[in-house]
Parts: sequence; C-alpha cells; structure tokens
Amino acid sequence: MKTRIIALGLFLSIGFTSFSQETNAPKFGKGLFNLVGKDSTWSMKIATRMQFLSISTWDEGTDGGLVDPQQNFLVRRARLKFDGFAYSPKLKYKLELGLSNNDISGANQFTSDAPRYILDAVVMWNFYENFELWVGQTKLPGNIERVISSGNLQQVDRSLLNSQFNIDRDLGIQLRHFFNLSENFLVREKLAISQGEGRNITTGNLGGHQFTARLELLPFGKFKSNGEYSASDQKREKKPKLMLAATYDINKNAVRTRSNLGSFMMNDLGFFETDISTFFLDAMFKYNGFSFMAEYAKRGADDPLAKDSDGTLTGDEVQIGNGLNLQTGYLFKNNWEVSGRYTNIQLDEVITGINLQTQYTLGLSKYIVGHKLKVQTDLSYLSLDGGTDRLMYRLQFDIHF
Repeated sequence: MKTRIIALGLFLSIGFTSFSQETNAPKFGKGLFNLVGKDSTWSMKIATRMQFLSISTWDEGTDGGLVDPQQNFLVRRARLKFDGFAYSPKLKYKLELGLSNNDISGANQFTSDAPRYILDAVVMWNFYENFELWVGQTKLPGNIERVISSGNLQQVDRSLLNSQFNIDRDLGIQLRHFFNLSENFLVREKLAISQGEGRNITTGNLGGHQFTARLELLPFGKFKSNGEYSASDQKREKKPKLMLAATYDINKNAVRTRSNLGSFMMNDLGFFETDISTFFLDAMFKYNGFSFMAEYAKRGADDPLAKDSDGTLTGDEVQIGNGLNLQTGYLFKNNWEVSGRYTNIQLDEVITGINLQTQYTLGLSKYIVGHKLKVQTDLSYLSLDGGTDRLMYRLQFDIHF
C-alpha cells in the first residue's frame, strides 16, 4: 500500500507538469515542483521530507550504573505534502500524507481498521478581510510546540509535555482572525469546533464535540517568516520578538483517555463518556540568535475514572494533571546551535498511578540549509518518582525537498 501511494504521488507530479503553464525547479527545501494552471486559476506545490532517527537508552541500576541497553533505528517520519490555491488565492488548501509506520499507526475499528495515512486535508478560505475559515482535518490551535511542524523543531523531537497533553489533529471547522491594537501590536484569535476523537475516525461521532479557543498576543509585531511557529531563531531577529498565548479546550462527552488522543474508554454500555478540559499557556521569544519557549499545560475531567453502568471501575482513567516545559537555545553564526530543555510532568497519582516525571535534555544541531537539511542530536535524563530513571541518546538526520 505504501508503494502504491508513493507511485501515485510521483504519477501526479509528472501528470500535472504536462498541464501546467509553469513548472519551476525551486531552491532546495522549497518543494519539488511549483505548478500553476494555464489560466492561473490553481496552483500546487509538491514537497516531501524524511527523518532518520537512531535511539539508544539505558536504565539506571541499583548501584547507580547503567544497565539494560536498548537501541533502535527508525524512519521516524516520511511524508508527501501538497498545497496551493484553487480558483482564487483566497481559497487555499493543504494535503499531507504520512507514510512511515509511526505516521500511519493507530488503526482500529474506529478507523475502519485501515492505516491512518492522512495527516492534513484542509481548505482555508479568506472570505472577508482578516477572517479565514478552515474546513477539514488539521491541527487544532493548541500548544505552540504542537503547532510547530515536526520538521522545524529545535531538538530531535517534542517534549514530554506535548506527548502527554497536546490536542493534536481533528476533523471540523476553524475560524481565524487577526487585528492590530497599534502599529506593531498584533492580536490573533482562533476558534475550532471538531469531532473530538482525533484524526481519521470513520465511524461517526462517538461522544460529544470538542471546542477550542486560542488567543495570541504579539506586542512587537510578527516574527520574520512566521518564526513564532518555528523553533530556533533561524532568521536572527534584529529586534526582540515575543508571542504570548493561551488556549482553552473542552471536549464534551469525550471517550478517550487524553481528550481526542489515548485509548478509548469502553464499558458495558459501549463507551464511558466524560467532559475533559485542557488549558495551555505558552510563550515564544527570539532575538539575535537566542530563543526561548515556555509552556504550561493542565488537564482535568468531570469524572476521570471510567466505570460500567453498575459503578464498577473498568481500569481506564483520564490522564489528568499538569506539566511545565522550558526550552532555550542559541544559534551561532556558523549555524551550530546548542539548546537545553527542562520538562516536568505531574499527573494525579491516585487516578493514574503515575506521579512526577522530570526530564533534562541537552541538544546540539547543525543546520546545513536551515531546518530543511540538518543533523540533530540530544542527550536526555529522565527522573521518575518511584520508578526507574533512564538515560537516552538520540541522533537524527532531516532532509526536506
């Protein structure tokens, strides 16, 4: 199936070329093709990217030494991307397909037992002045670390806070708007109504609906090249740039343990349903090669313990708790960057059986062509309250066409 999709992508690339008015060979990292229809009523940029990852881990033994070494090589991500406009530049679209095992994992009865190839399939319509309507499947306006593309990260991968609390992708509609309070002070508002069960669900709405609202404040104006949505100060901002943001998400009658992610909470009646709320505060700051990102997350639930109709616990529970992530880095003029990250996760121990997790990460990156061609490595120490501490080393190569 993967081979067929790759072949289809190549076929479309070749086929579109014969019908296009203009076929450019863009600079490296700007896409494989930029196609424009003969009557200029459509465009399509076709791009692809890959990440190759090596991971080594060691547990801490009772004597303080390292034991139980584990090692793994992965094609972490392999993706095809298509974006452009249709009929009018005010009507844009994005389609992104994931082809690696990590990208397509999660098949179950709610996805028709099929691999989850589709990451993004969304249409974006600038219907009036600064208003834009999004329809389809894409990322919800959640924490900044999740909104940043996995290809534009400062370290090998996102933090434990993101893996535990993020609200990821879903199917629905979004309304986005921006305005200026002053010449430089920019304000963005983002609202979303979505299905609430995550991406590629095919069996209809299983619980209630999910509602998300995000407010972004940029007191010193926009970052260069949308740098507020990219880690590392690749553009070396000449003046300080700051974004402060807050997100509130409520998933009504949610049926999964992490809002629209995690395992499905089944009971003798079908699904256990409860309202799950998630709150984020985050900040992004950049200046002259220095960058700093901060995130706070908190999740709660009306009833975090899944039960059968007679009140018997099923063994599933909502992952409630809070987390803090602080990350900083400095990009030298030779395009080497050093970075550091501190992450603290505190789940409700009574509910989840897990209490405190603290991770310290030191990263080193070499940007050959910005985020489009880079080598990254990091070393992490994970401290588990009441568990086995762990050391992890990662090395990753990124290439984007």
